[in-house]
Amino acid sequence: PSTRWGLCRAVPQCQAAPLPTREHGRPAGGGQRALTRPVLRPGPARPVPALCSGGEAPSSPCPPRPLLGLRPASACVARILAQEAGVTDIVVLQAALLHDTVEDTDTTFSEIEERFGEEVRRVVEEVTDDKTLPKAERKRLQIEHAPGCSRRAKLVKLADKLHNLRDISRCTPAGWSAQRVQEYFRWAAQVVGGLRGTSPPLEAALQQLFEERGVLL
Repeated sequence: PSTRWGLCRAVPQCQAAPLPTREHGRPAGGGQRALTRPVLRPGPARPVPALCSGGEAPSSPCPPRPLLGLRPASACVARILAQEAGVTDIVVLQAALLHDTVEDTDTTFSEIEERFGEEVRRVVEEVTDDKTLPKAERKRLQIEHAPGCSRRAKLVKLADKLHNLRDISRCTPAGWSAQRVQEYFRWAAQVVGGLRGTSPPLEAALQQLFEERGVLL
């Protein structure tokens, strides 16, 4: 899932043309239209920790915002898939938009299947962590399960990791030490190692980020 932080500045790649969408698992008639509002009910509002700028303590923190059924970070993950990886599979793009909805709102897998179909629900389920488990166990399971994921789920995971790592590189989370950032990159590299052979463009972009941090993939 995407990092739970706001961005300190806009992400240009997330401001491109609308992504295709469909209703009840079928393409909307007549082609593409924008997904302009959350299509699932919002979860309870939760504050989002601020990010600082350039790794320093923020003088004006990023404002908290509520978490909705669809979040800006999820849209960025879908943009990466569509624009950088050339993904046109509507199931993958919709799953990317919804990939952290169950974790971060009160939306259920059943509701996702009802609105978007079984295929989308399956991918979302594959990339959703069990929040009842301790964080360390969730991270361990991501590494363990990565090689066995479907190709669709691997694409979403690769784009999600790429977005998260770019996010951290651009604007270090408040309170994170350099050591914690480096540990996150090492863990992400272990997850990505189990996803290799899925998308050369995404894997090359991730490889570059890891090399910049001196992390072996």
